[in-house]
Amino acid sequence: MFSPSRIYLASQSPRRRELLKQIGINFDVLLLRNDPLRQIDVDEVALPDEPPLQYVERVCREKALAAWQAVSLRNLTACPVLTADTTVTVDGQIMGKPRDNPHAAEMLRNLSGRQHQVLTAIGVAFEDQYEFRVSTTTILFAQLSEERIRRYLLSGEALDKAGAYGIQGQASAFVERLDGSYSGVVGLPLFETVELLNLFGVPTP
Repeated sequence: MFSPSRIYLASQSPRRRELLKQIGINFDVLLLRNDPLRQIDVDEVALPDEPPLQYVERVCREKALAAWQAVSLRNLTACPVLTADTTVTVDGQIMGKPRDNPHAAEMLRNLSGRQHQVLTAIGVAFEDQYEFRVSTTTILFAQLSEERIRRYLLSGEALDKAGAYGIQGQASAFVERLDGSYSGVVGLPLFETVELLNLFGVPTP
């Protein structure tokens, strides 16, 4: 049985890289958007009326298949490719990354004192096989005053994060309760990741 010692991580997220390192997975980063063959890029814009769960599943699948295509086109060593997509949802609406600080402030006001869900889909592709899992975590935020939101925006953490916050940073102080996967909220649910990699014979803890 094929048992690779490494995988490709098709993600630019430093947080996902750190999580894989944390559990001792050997990986190389595969950047799709640096590829001259632009047709293998993935459009991460939600489709009209697309439910959040279907959105993360679709984007993750498209990333995985595009990543495997990139491995083939570049004649790289054949190893499984791991992809992930995370979104924040409240009232059934997808909250992507904020455009700017005013947009981020609006998002944080919407999350203040309420529950929301963080959905992270992860997928692994190798040859003609593709498997995926979805981690769903429910988070209750504390009430956030305008001053607290203002101070958080000054940290610069909000702009590249779904839902305008990163739980691994200062926004950890906003979380009153978490039900689910902390690593999934960061961007890569480790339990499900190990479960998937085992299906492809990748050595895991």
